[in-house]
Amino acid sequence: MIFNQTWNLLKKEILLEWRSKYAFNGVLLYVVSTVFVCYISFHLSPGFSGSAGYPIVWNILFWIIILFASVNAIAKSFIQENKGRLLYYYTIASPQAIILSKTIYNILLMSLLSILALIVYLLFFPNTIGDPLFYFLAVLLGSISFSTVFTMISAIASKAGNNGTLMAILSFPVIIPVILLLIRISKSAMDGVERSLLYGNISILLAINVIVVVTSLLLFPYLWRD
Repeated sequence: MIFNQTWNLLKKEILLEWRSKYAFNGVLLYVVSTVFVCYISFHLSPGFSGSAGYPIVWNILFWIIILFASVNAIAKSFIQENKGRLLYYYTIASPQAIILSKTIYNILLMSLLSILALIVYLLFFPNTIGDPLFYFLAVLLGSISFSTVFTMISAIASKAGNNGTLMAILSFPVIIPVILLLIRISKSAMDGVERSLLYGNISILLAINVIVVVTSLLLFPYLWRD
């Protein structure tokens, strides 16, 4: 039952996005313009050869761009839904199916945007990655992590009047350890570190995602009743 409802709601989200392409085009424009501004800024700085010569700067800058792109793409997951549509969802689907469909849709959206962002980023700031496949995996893990966290926070913030402030406050303690783990994993991938040494960090990151998803499934029905 929940699987069918989740699948139908997910198809609805994808269909609406395919028709309007509002979130995709908006965030893609943000990513491209931000990377271009960074490129211009670095090359206009005297004595600075660009972030490609500094792997740590290169890596951190990429995750900052992805982080804010995720906020822009996912923050409106529930905020943009009007009360009439939410009431209609209440009559045809379970709250678990709604939060799952939103989470899966945001994961798909952010995975696609993150891959495109990485391609654009490498075009402007070419850099040698020791383990490209593992770095690509880190980007996908980051997309999943940002999607699960911000979808849950967006659901909570949608029930409050001051959505932007509340979302920033609630997401801060959760997203900081996620970012630190992602930077550590991706930096190790850039350096070509043995993969087995990173399994611990990946396990912690996956555990955080599982906790966030389970918390969303448990908490959202109570939010939904309001």
